[in-house]
Amino acid sequence: MSLQKQDKQAFEARLRQWVGMETGPAEVGPDPVNEAMIRHWCEAMGDRNPVYADPDAAAKSVHGGLVAPPTMLQAWIMHGLEMAQSDGEASNEQLRLHQFLTEHGYASVVATDCEQEYRRYLRPGDRISATTVIESISEEKATALGIGYFVDTRTVFRDQHGEEVGAMKFRVLKFKPAQEPRPAAEAAAPAKPRRLAAPRGHDNAWWWEGIDRGEILIQRCTGCRTLRHPPRPMCGRCQSLEWDAVPTTGRGSVYSYTVVHHPQFPGYVYPIVVALVELEEGTRIVANVEGCEPEKLHVGMPVEGRVEEVDEGLKLPVFRPAA
Repeated sequence: MSLQKQDKQAFEARLRQWVGMETGPAEVGPDPVNEAMIRHWCEAMGDRNPVYADPDAAAKSVHGGLVAPPTMLQAWIMHGLEMAQSDGEASNEQLRLHQFLTEHGYASVVATDCEQEYRRYLRPGDRISATTVIESISEEKATALGIGYFVDTRTVFRDQHGEEVGAMKFRVLKFKPAQEPRPAAEAAAPAKPRRLAAPRGHDNAWWWEGIDRGEILIQRCTGCRTLRHPPRPMCGRCQSLEWDAVPTTGRGSVYSYTVVHHPQFPGYVYPIVVALVELEEGTRIVANVEGCEPEKLHVGMPVEGRVEEVDEGLKLPVFRPAA
C-alpha cells in the first residue's frame, strides 16, 4: 500500500503517538546470570579474561569473584526472535509500530546503531529485567537503501532489587527498498534471487575489503600477538585496542559443522554445509564447505579455503577438502 500525499500527515501523526510509549511490561530474563552461559559466551567470543571463567583468579581480582562480560547485558533477557513473528497480533507496541510501517509499504528493516551503557558488573545469581521505551521516530529520510524512518528505542536493565545496571539505545531503519531503473525487457522478468550480503560496520569493514581483494585476513593484537576472529575492537586477552592483520594460508581442519536443510531461502542451494574451521594459524572461522557430500564430512577433516565469488558481486571464503 503506498501513501498518498493527503494521507501523509495523518500517517505521521499516528507514528508520533508511539514516541515516549513503553513497548510493554518489563521483560524478565528466563534464567539468572549463570556460569554456563558466561562460559559459552566467552568461548564463542574468544574472550579468555579469567575473571569471567576462573573462580580462583576472579576471587583474587578487584571483583572478589566471578563476573559476567558487560557486553552480555542484553543476552540475559533474550527470549527468542520475537521480531520475526509474521502471523497473529503483535504482542507489544514495538512490534505494532513495525507492523504499522510494514502495512504502509515500509516493509524492510535493518539495524543501524547500538549503544550500551554499563553501571556495574553482573554476578552469577543476579536476575535481570528490562523495560523499553520508543524514544524517537525520525522524519522520513532518503537513504542508500531506500526511503524510510529511523526508530530509536531505549532499554533500561535492572537487577532483582530494581537497581539500574545498564542501558541500551538501539536504532533501526524501516524502509522501502530503492528500486533501480531497469530496461523494459528485464523489468518484465522476475529478478534472480540473490544471497544476502553480510553487513559491513566500523569494526569489520577492513576484513570485508580484504575479501573483496581475494585475501582472508586474521586480526592480530599488536600488544600480545593474539589472533582473533571475528574482528572486534579490543583484545580479549590483554584488552589492548591496538591491532593489525595477517593473511592466512587458508589451510585448516573442520572443528565442528552443521548441515542446513531448512528453512530454505531464495538464492541458496541446499543442503548448505556450514563449518567452524580451525585454521593452522590457531584461530577459527565460520564458512561454507563445498566439494564434499555432507555425509562424508567429518570433524578433523583437512580443508583448504580461498575467496570465491558465490553470487554476482558477492565474495566469501569457501573451504574444500584438502587435496
